[in-house]
Amino acid sequence: MEFPDLGRHCSEKACKQLDFLPLKCDACKQDFCKDHFTYAAHKCPLAFTKDVRVPVCPLCNSPVPVRRGESPDVAVGAHMDGDCRRPPGQETAKVFTFRCSRGGCRRREMVRVACEQCRGSFCFQHRHPLGHGCARGAHPGSLAGCSEPRLSGSSREGLGGWLAWRSRCGPGQVGGRSR
Repeated sequence: MEFPDLGRHCSEKACKQLDFLPLKCDACKQDFCKDHFTYAAHKCPLAFTKDVRVPVCPLCNSPVPVRRGESPDVAVGAHMDGDCRRPPGQETAKVFTFRCSRGGCRRREMVRVACEQCRGSFCFQHRHPLGHGCARGAHPGSLAGCSEPRLSGSSREGLGGWLAWRSRCGPGQVGGRSR
């Protein structure tokens, strides 16, 4: 060989490839090939010294200092609970704001689900007029034929018949009366 000192071997134990343009890790100061020069590729033990990302509070847009070894999520959460300086009058927005109007139901929904007959706001379980015992509007049609169908292997309708019964009679109705 003419140039025996040209190039370096990759410091990754599994690789050891001879590279004529090796890259030096700025944290651990070892030489690596193009496949192993990133911190993650060679599992650099000193990579945390070069990690300089600073999380930003989503409420006040100020940087939150994070100690070494501390999770950024924990630091931002502690900042939001303690010394966060959000603009005056700004409270955390509630996501589930629409409360069900049916008596005894405490569920809330993100979107308003209004009954077409009484215009009340209901949760998804009580959104149908029969589900919340709608007091206004026309009474639903006759509940005749609302006895629960039997699902058996010999039934021609099978699951399709049950779904049709369910949409016709509504949830909680069997034999013309509430469960």
